[in-house]
Amino acid sequence: MKLLIAILFLLLDPVPSGKAFLTPLQQRDSILIADQLEYGFTLEGVKDGTQLFLPDFSSVSNDTLTLVKDWRIDTLKTDRKTGARDIRASIVIAPFEAGEYHLPKLLARRVVDGQADTLEFEAQQMNVTTIQIDTATFVLHDIKGQIGYPVTFKELLPWLLAGLGVAGLAVLGIILLRNSRRRREEAGKPKDPPYVVALRKLDRYRGNKYWAADRQKAFYSGVTDALKEYIDARFGVDAPEMTTAELFDALKREKEVSPEMYNELKDLFERSDFVKFAKMVVDDEENATVLPVAVKFVTDTYQTEENVL
Repeated sequence: MKLLIAILFLLLDPVPSGKAFLTPLQQRDSILIADQLEYGFTLEGVKDGTQLFLPDFSSVSNDTLTLVKDWRIDTLKTDRKTGARDIRASIVIAPFEAGEYHLPKLLARRVVDGQADTLEFEAQQMNVTTIQIDTATFVLHDIKGQIGYPVTFKELLPWLLAGLGVAGLAVLGIILLRNSRRRREEAGKPKDPPYVVALRKLDRYRGNKYWAADRQKAFYSGVTDALKEYIDARFGVDAPEMTTAELFDALKREKEVSPEMYNELKDLFERSDFVKFAKMVVDDEENATVLPVAVKFVTDTYQTEENVL
């Protein structure tokens, strides 16, 4: 809908169109100094294409009555069939002196289909008051300082989380620094030869306390894992990733491994597979041969390597 807002210069034959409205924007029983009020009118059934020329209130604005906002037109309702609209046109004013105000009439020139008329809305009055002070009992007090409110957990939570985050990053940094320093120290230390590492690991399984039925799986796994790591380092065979059959197929080609040593070690690994996967329980007599066979294999192949060098 086209609505033209302009200064109303010429008013002819005013048509009474109801009473203007005066609505305080602050919801209270009386109007106080500096309160803002909406002053305007409503029109129903405004056809599409209607032009409205509204009066200029800037000249009314002064020290006692101020124009805060100029004309504003809002659509309240639209008829879907005809397109006609109900509108609300208003300005915002504010009084700055107590007393009774006689507001000017609201006049609007309307042009519809080339036909012009002037709409007249009955003026409003308003009584502006101020806060009454009892001078007999009034006591002047010093200006109070800012009120302090207790800090709530919700207000502290972001700071607590930030503190925990900083502390976590600091701990993580310390851990990474220590690990880096430890790696550098370990890298600088001479590494033990593979046979020393293997014999040290095998020595952990001395004693018949590992031969109990519920501990045999850990016993055989520990011994064979230590041997696989040694074979990997000594012969260059990827023993940790091989099955028993693949491992001993590869050891057949190693001249340093005698047939007797080969058979004893193969028997040990096959027995280990039965314990780990078939839950076989081995008697003490066979368990007692495990470490001697493993240690003999390491020492014999190590000595062979030394003799070759």
